[in-house]
Amino acid sequence: MKTLKNALSALGIPFTEATLETFREYMKAVLLWNEHMNLTAITDPDMFAIKHFADSVFCACWPETLAAREVVDVGTGAGFPGIPLAILLPEHRFTLIDSLGKRVRVIEDILRRLDLTNVRAVHGRAEDIARDVSFRGVFDLCVSRAVARLPVLAEYCLPFLSVGGFMFAYKGDDVGNEVAAAQNAFSLLGGGLCDVRAVSLKAHGLRHSIVVVKKTGETPLKYPRRAGAPERKPL
Repeated sequence: MKTLKNALSALGIPFTEATLETFREYMKAVLLWNEHMNLTAITDPDMFAIKHFADSVFCACWPETLAAREVVDVGTGAGFPGIPLAILLPEHRFTLIDSLGKRVRVIEDILRRLDLTNVRAVHGRAEDIARDVSFRGVFDLCVSRAVARLPVLAEYCLPFLSVGGFMFAYKGDDVGNEVAAAQNAFSLLGGGLCDVRAVSLKAHGLRHSIVVVKKTGETPLKYPRRAGAPERKPL
């Protein structure tokens, strides 16, 4: 955990030894499950700490994150970035959504192992879940990492947000063309580009962008379209 400790310190993110121990147990659980199903290609502990943990929590101390109480992670996979953020922000409530039932069962097992009571896992496609009134328009923040290109991701994510909420799309270093292509989608879905924030840990060669989109108005009821449509025909 020395690598993670140094990374969190470099990012100015507060932590305790108990926090580091929870991260350690999370890594152990993911790598244990990884022996039975493909969760990650990264198995070196130091690389895991940077590529999965530090990469997930760049936004942990941003004002939008700290102000959020209900957070949804769309396409969470093995729990990134939702679980690392939930470990650091125990007063926030997190909903982790994934379309693969086996992954959701793994996440539920991990949550029990870590005794994380501020996180729930939900199985289903974002297009379907976002039409449920108990999920639609109720979140302050939506995070998503390595799921889809921005025009598609916007249709997955923005319906979950309340007006005034934010979407954080974790992207690569060069995201200009993707942002330009997503402007129509943002407008149709009740969102507006707020910022593109470069984030980095130079000592570890980690450099990305987080695209920040603000929910400025209600998403029309016809969005999201039925499952598969956003990817087949992006807005």
